[in-house]
Amino acid sequence: MRGPYQGGPDPARVAVVVVSFNTCEELRRCLRSLADHPTLPLQVIVVDNASADLSPETVRREFATVLLLENEENLGFARAANRGLREARAPYILFLNSDAEVRPGALETLVALLDARPEVGVVAPRTRGTDGTIQVSSGPALTPLSEWGQRRLVRGVRARVPAALARAERIHADEHEPVWVSAACLLARREALLAVGGFDEAFFLYEEDVDLCVRVRRAGWRILFTPAAEVLHHLGRSMQRAGSRADLEYHRSHILYYRKHNGWLPRAFLRARVFLLALSRWAAALGPGPERQARRRDAGRLLRAARRG
Repeated sequence: MRGPYQGGPDPARVAVVVVSFNTCEELRRCLRSLADHPTLPLQVIVVDNASADLSPETVRREFATVLLLENEENLGFARAANRGLREARAPYILFLNSDAEVRPGALETLVALLDARPEVGVVAPRTRGTDGTIQVSSGPALTPLSEWGQRRLVRGVRARVPAALARAERIHADEHEPVWVSAACLLARREALLAVGGFDEAFFLYEEDVDLCVRVRRAGWRILFTPAAEVLHHLGRSMQRAGSRADLEYHRSHILYYRKHNGWLPRAFLRARVFLLALSRWAAALGPGPERQARRRDAGRLLRAARRG
């Protein structure tokens, strides 16, 4: 890897920003996958969200040419990604999950698309899981109706339902312009990111990528999905370690997105749905014991999020 922080003579064409949280082994594979792009000068930045594992030590020991930014606390994805963006010194910025691996040639393909199509502000590849199964990494605007269909598709893919897998493969078989693409691997023009102020830091986790794409599109850029590049994504490793907080932050982000981009009626519908979900969880956790008490506490936080939304 070459570029300003890699000791090479060439200016970086792409700054890769990897937000890390307790995914040491996945982070190691992620950074190693970037070495498969030797012809593309890179600036690689890892922003660690106060990992309790050996992630920072691993970067310092095995990837000395990578710029490591260590946060004193978990800032969430949006704030950490923006910190990496502020340190980036390249015209293109790749946001890459620490549990993702860029396949050989993928990054060059994405860069070539931005080079050839100046109207495109964001481009993202097709993503597949550890076993090669297609992932849903793009989609339409978030509305109650579209989300109903999207959730069915995502659940069907995760359950390996043949019809859902076939539909997801069809959706992601051709280049197209969706409303949003996943920040698991997202290449953007620095110019487009700065025009909208980067990620909205009110989002702690989830849907910050959807919000970013909506704002970039409104600023006059196009959002592109391409199957010509592929990334392997070991989906949700950081989320699995985040536990109940990840669930709470998902619903908070969901409500925030609706507040920003949808009318009062869809927002009221969503708040009511989250409120009823939290109430049912609280009732199901009634009874003695520390585990039930913790579940009631989590349900209470979700109830407050629904009321404040």
